[in-house]
Amino acid sequence: MLLRHTTDKIVERHALTVNPAKTCQPIGAMYASLGIRGCIPHSHGSQGCYAYHRSTLTRHYKEPVIAATSSFTEGSSVFGGQANLIQAIDNLFTIYSPEVIAVHTTCLSETIGDDIPQIVKKAEAEGKIPKGKYIIHTNTPSYVGSHVTGFSNMTKSMVDYLSQGNGHKEKCINIIPGFVEPSDMEEIKRITSELGIKSIVFPDTSNVLNGPMTGKYKMFPKGGVTVEDLKKTGCSIGTLALGRLASGAAARALDTKCKVPCELLDLPIGLEATDTFIDTLRQVAGVHVPDSINIERGQLLDIICDMHQYFYGKKVGLVGDPDQLISLSKFLISIDMWPVHIVTGTPGKKFEKRIREITKDSPYKVNVKQSGDMFLFHQWIKNEPVDLLIGNTYVKYIARDEDIPFVRFGFPILDRVGHSFFPTVGYRGGMRLLEKILDALLDRKDRDSSETEFELVM
Repeated sequence: MLLRHTTDKIVERHALTVNPAKTCQPIGAMYASLGIRGCIPHSHGSQGCYAYHRSTLTRHYKEPVIAATSSFTEGSSVFGGQANLIQAIDNLFTIYSPEVIAVHTTCLSETIGDDIPQIVKKAEAEGKIPKGKYIIHTNTPSYVGSHVTGFSNMTKSMVDYLSQGNGHKEKCINIIPGFVEPSDMEEIKRITSELGIKSIVFPDTSNVLNGPMTGKYKMFPKGGVTVEDLKKTGCSIGTLALGRLASGAAARALDTKCKVPCELLDLPIGLEATDTFIDTLRQVAGVHVPDSINIERGQLLDIICDMHQYFYGKKVGLVGDPDQLISLSKFLISIDMWPVHIVTGTPGKKFEKRIREITKDSPYKVNVKQSGDMFLFHQWIKNEPVDLLIGNTYVKYIARDEDIPFVRFGFPILDRVGHSFFPTVGYRGGMRLLEKILDALLDRKDRDSSETEFELVM
């Protein structure tokens, strides 16, 4: 194993990333685009980039991912990709008739300096865009940010291009769910429905990337937020942005453009964050929390009480996206587990500050790094071992080398199936997350027990 050459001697690095803890911007933009019904994401760059972005999403969700590319050649790489994009727009509307084409750029087209709005205007002037159809775009160079940044940028573009206000307010709440699984978006919609609240969730990849097997292929699944609903977001009474980094930009843009006030919340992972989410929904919509939701909360609380003895005092290493790590760290601390090594590849110095605040009462020294990599994370573990690792699939190499129990969580998960059907947000999501953590810890205890210590009831 190559990672066995990782040493415990930590040397400060500034210009070199080893084993990055992120993927690139266009992947996030492509994922957000799939959350619009009838949308084709379009990668303005080379076929290689497009193939990587599509394959990463396909491997994570185990579903076919539709997308298109400008297919840059050597000529367009030097002289610009205007002709390729105009031809692509014409082909896509003529052959597939999407409602929306969502264009994102790659490093190559960004470096050339292609002006996408100018190219789209030219396509419109040439009659390549049918009436009632839309093109939105965002700039997503991969040498800046991460897949979370790309998701945020494309979600903000939905507001910039499509949201409209008409001076009247509908009793409806916009929810921007953040970079989470389709099942999480489905769970968020279920909770708002239980509360009797009308909502518009955008983007919404539920029933797009976790749809049912019907035996019939549909180019555009029934899931996803409609263009009509995206237009109406400017008339809602409020917006809840879940995850400040992934959803904050779109919520603030909607406030500026259409005067829809917004609340920026942490992702509802765990008891406290879910309480905050539901209480904010209650206040904004002016509704009462039904018994069905209170029962779910009580069940999560009961499970925490039953499992607490196994969690107490365990040290954890975390790798993932900043919005997820903030909520997950708070959840773990609430059950007396201690995150001691925390790395995200997504830049943003506020992340380190939030984690310091959350872990200020920790009995252990806490290592936290934004724009960090998994090589550093591995070195921290060699110096201060942990009882559990939580992160994406790439963490499994460290888990194997250091012989540490491992729970897959976040993006991407390439070596397991089914995660896109089971939420980790809300009270129900919290129950599932706790079950996964306890299973990992007790499986390890079973494995390591001697014959005299091996117990039927643990």
